[in-house]
Amino acid sequence: MKNVEKLLSVLGGEADGLLLTSRYSRYYGAQFDIAEGVAVVSAKGCRYFTDSRYIESAQKGINGFEVIEMSRANPFSKLINEAIADFGITALGFEEEYLTVAELRAYESKLNAKLVPMNDAINGFRSVKEDWEIEIMRQAQAITDKAFSEVLGKIKTGMTEKQLQAELIYCLYKNGADGLAFDPIVVSGPNTSLPHGVAGDRVICEGDFITMDFGAAYRGYCSDMTRTVAVGYATEEMKTVYNTVLAAQMAGIAVSRAGVTGKEVDAAARQVITDAGYGAYFGHGYGHSLGMEVHELPSCSPGGEKTMQVNVLSSAEPGIYLPGKFGVRIEDVVIFKEDGCENITKSPKNLIIV
Repeated sequence: MKNVEKLLSVLGGEADGLLLTSRYSRYYGAQFDIAEGVAVVSAKGCRYFTDSRYIESAQKGINGFEVIEMSRANPFSKLINEAIADFGITALGFEEEYLTVAELRAYESKLNAKLVPMNDAINGFRSVKEDWEIEIMRQAQAITDKAFSEVLGKIKTGMTEKQLQAELIYCLYKNGADGLAFDPIVVSGPNTSLPHGVAGDRVICEGDFITMDFGAAYRGYCSDMTRTVAVGYATEEMKTVYNTVLAAQMAGIAVSRAGVTGKEVDAAARQVITDAGYGAYFGHGYGHSLGMEVHELPSCSPGGEKTMQVNVLSSAEPGIYLPGKFGVRIEDVVIFKEDGCENITKSPKNLIIV
């Protein structure tokens, strides 16, 4: 089934048309990525509106939609109203999680149709990936794995966190990334106790842990991985914490399969960390789904009530963070299957000392 056909399947009850405003839903429906635009989907026709900066590529790349150029003389509101009239639309479902209040008020004042919040219905299909989406995400992860392999050889004492971050970003682009899935996290020494720390001017020293959390954006999809490595040597405490995090991740992966809830996966990993005496130092969830966005639903967290389905891709990223000392996180991406899961992250997970 084409993605636009999935979107059409939600019409009928609350709305007889959809207004796609986010880049994610537009890419999902049209299967072609345009930075800015708006699309209307209905049973009687589909139209995609964008401006002169993108119109040529949109006309060449988008199938299944009538592609129309917007301008000052023909703003989005006018073009959308023409679609409303031509397709007989009375109610438009919209993505309330992606519109600002100002944008919503503007649409409400200008459009000749009722606006109905339908974010979950519009974006709900994205949680289960098609085979072609999975293949793109495999390629994104392969780029990320290669970047990690290369950046290991660039780590030196005396360089700063910012310098290492720059090297990591270069390696991602060098190996084929279209962009960054998110701003990389590169922290060292005591800064590794900050789960989402920001690279600074701290100089990397012997005996440091370095945590690198990063991912490639590739053909509209994201990868996500974290590795913690030691510089020069690791103390016994560092090794103990690292091995505990690794054991927790493996416990979560072992129970990851279609039919379990996200909180069950989280609990399996969390129990390992709790039994080791570090339960108070694991504050975030075990994992999150990803795809066009690096954080999507469903999640593998204490509040993850949803049952995981076949072809959901999720991170597996437990961590332990000891304030003022150090932290460890190890993150892979897995695909949920009927009888288990497939780990598409190929980088080694043994404690690496550079």
